[in-house]
Order: sequence, then C-alpha cells, then structure tokens
Amino acid sequence: MIYLAIAAIILLFFAFSSRSKSQSQTRQAPQTYAQPEIKKIEQIKIVGRCHVIDGDTIRIGKHKIRLAGVNAPELDEPYGQKAKWAMVALCKGQTITAYPTGETSYQRIVAKCFLDDGRDLAAEMVKQELALDIPHFPNADYKHLETPNSRRKLRWRPKNQQ
Repeated sequence: MIYLAIAAIILLFFAFSSRSKSQSQTRQAPQTYAQPEIKKIEQIKIVGRCHVIDGDTIRIGKHKIRLAGVNAPELDEPYGQKAKWAMVALCKGQTITAYPTGETSYQRIVAKCFLDDGRDLAAEMVKQELALDIPHFPNADYKHLETPNSRRKLRWRPKNQQ
C-alpha cells in the first residue's frame, strides 16, 4: 500500500513537472522598446500640458515633439530666447494636442500641435515672426503667414534657395 502511494506521488510529480515545462516553453518574453514605435504613435494623438524646450520643440509627458513645418532659431542664435519665451506664453495654462505625422527628427516626434482653442501652434509662431516655413514638410504650409521682414530677421533660407 505504501509502495502504491509513493508510486502515485512520483507519477503526479513527473506529470506536473512535464506540464509546467511545456507551458514555460510556449511563453514568450515580453518585448521592450527603447523608444515608442512611431507607427503606434502616428495613429494616436498626444494630449497634455507641455514643457517648452525652444521655439519649435516641446515635451508632452515623455514625448519630445518637434513642430511640423516650421523652424525657429536655436537658443544661442539671435531671437532664439525670444522664440522660446513666446512659445511659453502661448502654451502657458493650455492643454496641447499633438497629431504625429509619422516622421522623426533628432529623436523627436514630428507633429502638428494645437492649443485648446484650436489655434495651430506653428502658425502662431510664424505670425509672430519667430519661426519660418520649412518646405520639407508637405502637409504643413506656413509660407503665406510669413511677413516680408521675417526671413531677413531670422536669416534662414531653405538650402535650394540660398
């Protein structure tokens, strides 16, 4: 009788261990990504309060976002600080909605960004003569908002027009 009980325990042990081995072999390790996949991001919108980095770059949560269609001066260039603080004034107290284009630029998500009231953030920067249109972005055209003085003031031209 004791031998039957021991044999039954041994059989149960082997049956349980072989079943758990087959289950562990079918499990796959979860995939991790250093950066979010752009394909997933382009299908969603990014919404939230932002931190302004410079005249054409903001951060919403963990997402670093570059405004599509415009170029603002860097912080160490003339009007760079003014562009940053104009962007801060526009975004202060606002919830920003960013619609990614699917492109990236220097580890930033390229997106069209809008304020609570529907104004296009890039268009507002161009109107204030603190950013210029970039022809590279086909779905973001701000050339018509530039003033005659803005290209002279910011001294930036597309490479094919220099």
